[in-house]
Amino acid sequence: MTNFQEDLLTWYQKNKRPLLFRQDANAYKIWISEIMAQQTRIEAMLPYFERFIEKVPDIPTLATIADEQLNKLWQGLGYYSRARNLKKCAQVCMEKYDGQLPKTKAELEQLPGIGPYTAGAIASIAYHEPVSAIDGNVLRVFSRLYDIHADIKKSAGKKQVSAKVDESLPDGQHISDYNQALMELGALVCIPKKPRCEQCPIRSYCQTEDPSQLPVMSKPKPRRVEHKHLYIWVYQNKLRIVKRKEKGLLYGLYGFDEEKPDRYYKEIPLKPYTHIFSHVEWHMEASLVFVDREDENFHTLAEIDAMYAIPSAFTPFLKQVQSDFMF
Repeated sequence: MTNFQEDLLTWYQKNKRPLLFRQDANAYKIWISEIMAQQTRIEAMLPYFERFIEKVPDIPTLATIADEQLNKLWQGLGYYSRARNLKKCAQVCMEKYDGQLPKTKAELEQLPGIGPYTAGAIASIAYHEPVSAIDGNVLRVFSRLYDIHADIKKSAGKKQVSAKVDESLPDGQHISDYNQALMELGALVCIPKKPRCEQCPIRSYCQTEDPSQLPVMSKPKPRRVEHKHLYIWVYQNKLRIVKRKEKGLLYGLYGFDEEKPDRYYKEIPLKPYTHIFSHVEWHMEASLVFVDREDENFHTLAEIDAMYAIPSAFTPFLKQVQSDFMF
């Protein structure tokens, strides 16, 4: 091993977080955790991970789980397409890989919902294939390490940084800890705004004078704003929830009507709420509308809580109903 690799690995052994999903290097657990950690802080996703593994312990179970149950387990994490892709991927693994995840990065990248980073994490951590696992943390570490000023959100910049990562890789014996060490370094020390350079085990190798100025990233496009008015139909102690159409944001999940009922006898406004997605903002107003008849879409709050995944875009209104009205 090189001195760089030894210094990084020595630091990692002393400072690594005891993350449950990496302790036994189980490919299935690594896969689920990495998908959950997309768009979600690790500390926030851990309770969801533990609950998910308890209910869905393996690929055969995941391949056959009912969509409603899967969405309910995913509730609170957002980006529900990740859960749908998990199930699709599990079904492919049942058909082609005897209910297991394949062992190479190249094969893993061909599966639904698995990109280069997740494929590299699974292949290197679980199967010790000497390949890279380059997430945002690793891109940041290496752009600073080699003073790279190319935009890492663009293909050319990402390739430039990735080439340096690939050059640094150790053999299969050390690859699992090495890739995890890079991720931990980015998460704990080489952080975005105020890097903790005094704590960095590879500081002597760093070529940039001011790490806080890197990496270079182009600004995202402004989010589109959409205005919505939701109508929460109420009959006695029940609320009406409807399955969203099979396209667009939050499709296939449950929410509230965007049209008033033809007949209602009282309307009460709720506090407005703005929900931020990655590329769009929903500026929402909502009303309770009281009706004198029900259909199969009406449920008690207890039934909704137990059986249906309500996206976080709508839960503030649900919480208002729970706290302010006697249902």
